[in-house]
Amino acid sequence: MSAPKILTFGCRLNAFESEVMRGHAEAAGMTDAIIVNSCAVTAEAERQVRQSIRRARRENPESKIIVTGCAAQIDPDRYATMEEVDRVIGNEEKLAADTWQIKDDTPRVSVNDIMNVRETAPHLIAGFEGRARAFVEIQQGCDHRCTFCIIPFGRGNNRSVPIGVIVEQVRLLVAEGYREIVLTGVDITDYGKDLPATPRLGEMIKRLLTLVPNLPRLRLSSVDPAEIDDALFDLIAHEPRLMPHFHISVQAGDDLILKRMKRRHSRADIEAFVDKVRARRPDAVFGADFIAGFPTESDAAFANSVSLVETCGLTWLHVFPYSERPGTPAAKMPQLPGNVRKERAAALRAAGDVQVGRFLDAQVGITADVLVEKDAGHGGEGRSPHFVPVRIEGAYEPGTIVSARIVGRDNDTLIAHKAA
Repeated sequence: MSAPKILTFGCRLNAFESEVMRGHAEAAGMTDAIIVNSCAVTAEAERQVRQSIRRARRENPESKIIVTGCAAQIDPDRYATMEEVDRVIGNEEKLAADTWQIKDDTPRVSVNDIMNVRETAPHLIAGFEGRARAFVEIQQGCDHRCTFCIIPFGRGNNRSVPIGVIVEQVRLLVAEGYREIVLTGVDITDYGKDLPATPRLGEMIKRLLTLVPNLPRLRLSSVDPAEIDDALFDLIAHEPRLMPHFHISVQAGDDLILKRMKRRHSRADIEAFVDKVRARRPDAVFGADFIAGFPTESDAAFANSVSLVETCGLTWLHVFPYSERPGTPAAKMPQLPGNVRKERAAALRAAGDVQVGRFLDAQVGITADVLVEKDAGHGGEGRSPHFVPVRIEGAYEPGTIVSARIVGRDNDTLIAHKAA
């Protein structure tokens, strides 16, 4: 029997939710379905979703195509009118088992008002196919309204998963053999503000690591520097199981542009966060999200973004050329030409590549614990604590943590031998 095919776009939260949907669809017998878990973060992201839907129909003329995710939530009619699409469901509905029990009288479009949702139901999964690490959803939605972002209208307001449910999920995954957990959500540093006693992210992680002592490695998906609590800084300093790789939602390095984006941090806040983390964890490495070519961004403002990458040593950048989103305030601001946005995005990526090269060169000669994700035939392939790809000489079972000595690099991949 074939399994449902899932096309996942966008964030790590979508990756988690795709696995929830996979389980529900298989239980409902929907083995020939193609589920498109869409993203709406940019207009380009939506274009790619629609392109993939059309390709899926050409290649699978008999399959049912079901579209869900943020793009479907925000504009369900647009996808319902596509002749290739059989059904459209919203972000809340997609996680309910009953949704996948499709009958003759089931509505073709099932999308509610996400802003009316007040809770995040627990979704326990046994694991992720072929992976040594797994994602665990700790919250949904976002209470903030950045001028470029449509995602709150696809995900709703902030809703946190109770600590006990998170602990249960992590215990299940560890029992299944997963050695690394990634805590994910839309705005994870806003965690707990809606829960009784309002536990912050750091407090939740401290309790999680205490209650699941056999979890070897824990990561955070993305952090907002405006919301880091003291307990999290303490964990960074004293908890070796919390991996030293932090991906920051930066977006820009110029204060005026940050203000027009309606971000809650300044350039100085980013620099202070990086310094504060490095003071507690000298080996920490930082990734970052940037938007290039935001409306009204001058040459000098863009230069400030490039210099922030250099000043803070930001690596593994996720750079997006600004893309207008109808319904957002930024779409009404004076726009830069498309070629300027693309050129600036390329320049930011190049600045990030320089920092990656420096960091990787500095890794040669050290010993790192590498989580093997697959046996590639020519050696084990996995990730270091800094989330760097590593290729290790020898054969290893996926899920094995190997102490390895870094001996060189091949582009962005470190080369290692098992430590003596």
